[in-house]
Amino acid sequence: MKLYRFLSGDDSSAFCHKVSDALSKGWELYGSPTYAFDAANGVMRCGQAVVKEVDGSYSADIKLGDH
Repeated sequence: MKLYRFLSGDDSSAFCHKVSDALSKGWELYGSPTYAFDAANGVMRCGQAVVKEVDGSYSADIKLGDH
């Protein structure tokens, strides 16, 4: 089955590390990154979708970060 995650965070090195960590665990980039201004908090926010093929069947109880 294919799993999907959307990673998001403030525009900082921490966000880049979050995406790099997912890539190091076998996740693959899916689509283009997003970048938007969060007016409520006065910061830029980033987002990136990632996907991964794993064995098994889908269940809403799956903890995506564990894969």
